[in-house]
Amino acid sequence: MVEQSSDVHIEGTDDETLIGRRDGGPVAVKTETRLADVLADVMGVENVPADAHFFEALGANSLVMAQFCARARKREDLPSPSMKDIYRYPTLRALAEALAQSAPAPADALSPAPEVLPPEPVRRASTMSHTLCGTAQLLIFLGYSLVAGFATASGYEWVATGSGVWDVYLRSLVFGGAGFVALCAFPVVAKWVLVGRWKPGQFPVWGLAYLRFWVVKALLHANPMILFIGNPLYVFYLRALGARIGKGVTILTHSVPVCTDLLTIGSGAVIRKDSFFLGYRAHAGYIQTGRISLGRDVYIGEKTILDIDTAMGDGAQLGHSSSLHRGQSIPAGEHRHGSPAQVTDVDYLRVAPARCGTGRRAWFGLASLLQLFLLYIPLGVGGLYILFNAVPAVRRRLEPKASLPLGELVADALVLSLVLFIGFVVLGLTLLCTLPRLLNLVVPPDRVFPLYGFRYAVHRATARMTNIKFFAWLFGDSSYVVHYLRGIGYDLSHVEQTGSNFGTEVQHENPLLVTVGSGTMVADGLSVINADYSATSFRVSRTTIGAHNFLGNNIAYPIGGRTGENCLLATKVMVPLDGEVREGVGLLGSPSFEIPRSVERDSRFDKYRSGDELRRSLATKNRYNLRSMAFMLFVRWLHVLCLTLLALATVELYGVLGHVVIATYMALTLALSTLYYVLLERCLTRFRRLRPMLCSIYDPAFWAQERLWKVPDRHLNIYNGTPFKALVWRLMGVRIGRRVFDDGCYMTDRTLAVIGDDCTLNAGSKVQCHSQEDGTFKSDISVLGAGCTLGVASHVHYGVTMGDGARLAPDSFLMKGEEVPAHARWGGNPAVEMPEAAALPAGTGRRTPPSVDSAATASVN
Repeated sequence: MVEQSSDVHIEGTDDETLIGRRDGGPVAVKTETRLADVLADVMGVENVPADAHFFEALGANSLVMAQFCARARKREDLPSPSMKDIYRYPTLRALAEALAQSAPAPADALSPAPEVLPPEPVRRASTMSHTLCGTAQLLIFLGYSLVAGFATASGYEWVATGSGVWDVYLRSLVFGGAGFVALCAFPVVAKWVLVGRWKPGQFPVWGLAYLRFWVVKALLHANPMILFIGNPLYVFYLRALGARIGKGVTILTHSVPVCTDLLTIGSGAVIRKDSFFLGYRAHAGYIQTGRISLGRDVYIGEKTILDIDTAMGDGAQLGHSSSLHRGQSIPAGEHRHGSPAQVTDVDYLRVAPARCGTGRRAWFGLASLLQLFLLYIPLGVGGLYILFNAVPAVRRRLEPKASLPLGELVADALVLSLVLFIGFVVLGLTLLCTLPRLLNLVVPPDRVFPLYGFRYAVHRATARMTNIKFFAWLFGDSSYVVHYLRGIGYDLSHVEQTGSNFGTEVQHENPLLVTVGSGTMVADGLSVINADYSATSFRVSRTTIGAHNFLGNNIAYPIGGRTGENCLLATKVMVPLDGEVREGVGLLGSPSFEIPRSVERDSRFDKYRSGDELRRSLATKNRYNLRSMAFMLFVRWLHVLCLTLLALATVELYGVLGHVVIATYMALTLALSTLYYVLLERCLTRFRRLRPMLCSIYDPAFWAQERLWKVPDRHLNIYNGTPFKALVWRLMGVRIGRRVFDDGCYMTDRTLAVIGDDCTLNAGSKVQCHSQEDGTFKSDISVLGAGCTLGVASHVHYGVTMGDGARLAPDSFLMKGEEVPAHARWGGNPAVEMPEAAALPAGTGRRTPPSVDSAATASVN
């Protein structure tokens, strides 16, 4: 939806004023005239002055200018401007001159025409292969559940025969330890049996090769070794899976590499959290595998993507919010940032080394194992046995031939679920507001400590504890989130309450070292980086976000970010670490560049931002948000009640049906949870589709949207890579086509998303059909045509149209209102059309540069 501004109509302007006379040449003049016609048509006016600023004088906005760019790209007599060009050259005259200068010179009549590559075909799987693969995946899941059910029931029966606390402890240790080892070893065995060694290549989705790939990937994601990320044991485990990893490597990301034989990491490398280095990607109906080679002492920042066939030499650095696209490499000792990566002088390794040898790492890993086997596993297994015997509702049902009335079953489930749920909420909040403050005394800021010691363990425990998603989900998008964040340690200065100061997703390293200035609003996905790491040391420091800022979605804000007050940080922006402190401007892209802080379109809602109108609107919103929070707590407890009721019924049927009832419970839990939250979301929308909106955050229609965002959806991840993911999306209101491959996409506004047949959606990709900027909310429909591909961690904004077969590169940000032509390849942040020469045709594999690849291998050996 485009708002047309009638106030930019210019009367009595002659052609010389509009076009001008200058040294740009006849090409620039003609281009300027044609661009003026296109812009006037988009804005619904007669004339547009050539020297008028798009945003300041004409009152345009990024959505209008995106449509202007799309219209210009459709004309063969015009060059293709991008949104980056619009912000750099914000008048028609400057834009035309820049496009004329960057246009390629006309080809010689005698020279051969450049080769035009045909559009890359999209593989369309047959319905039969799609159905057979889904059936096989379902049977494998049920078989896994059956084996797990038999093992759990047999182990519990053996633990239950113990006499005395010591005997129960030892039996719990043996059974729990054996189960942990089996869960860790099974993915390794399955990988070597089903796949052997991963090799560069490709295979179609929904086929037999893909089924083997999916089994290995699913087992790795369900692997308890994920709990040891940031621990030397995790590195050892990746070596067992075939990865070539040198000494002293520190891996902090929860993204588990799948094609481990294609991964080479040199000694002393550091990989920060929320980074992707999977060793594969889904592309145009295929799974493509390729090498990732990292040399010695490599540094990879937070929220960073490494595509297949990429490499980094010894001592190379890749900054936060950056990416290497396929075929890119960083020579030894050089630094890059941006998406795709560009040369920079910024040093991202900002902490001095410390003494941290092999012995220290070995002792830390051994201590972690002893703590797990001697404390956590016996408490988990034996504590469950003691709980079963201590709770009458469970103990009575474990007795032989126990048959209790249905009313008593419901009453027991009601009491038990209330105790568990309320206990978790109350005890959890109490611990979060007290324990981290005590632990913070152990790790003082601005001091360098070695990794893998007591202080490191305390630091990691603080991060895990204070990043529990439940409480941010509960309090986010309301006035009460500031009280929660202050409770866990945030310094929010003097809060200018808006009712939407923070979204439902915010994370940090240490909450007591976060300062957010007054009047700042933060959307979802903020990650505050207030810890620096090297391969041997770490240091925590305060991270400060200025006052009166607005932070968009999916931003990593580092220590020393060079932004001050009154800044707009756009979605997926890379916060700069060099140059002057930016104030009163907007920042967009990776690497970032300046854009206007705000536009005229958003000022219409200024009346809600101060005075009596703000107080009245805020009070009404607070009451609505309180009802939303209470309602969501109720539906979450109701879900716990249903699972508790099902669990008690399972225990009662255990004596009749035997071990199979445990496996049935695991499968029913997943199915019922999915259907429960699908039905909840559809009821909240009254089984209608959302409509595009442009409104204030104090509009009740927006509050209903906020309530909808609180519907839990984390359980959807288990369906990744299966036909059932698209089925669940369809049940939730997404207009999604057939045979869509979804490896981990997230859609925020389900009924506003349209996904065509045979699309390929990669891990970490996102389709977000809305935007919230300061106090304004905007939403619109986003359409992906048939056969589109979204790269790993790519982000599609609202009002976007992608033509059939279009491809979006990894870590790209496709801005609102963009129109991607059919079979085009776009990439970057913000996304622009990328030359076909930069892409690899399907089925080819480009070796990593020999100098870089050999250096990485040598550093491991």
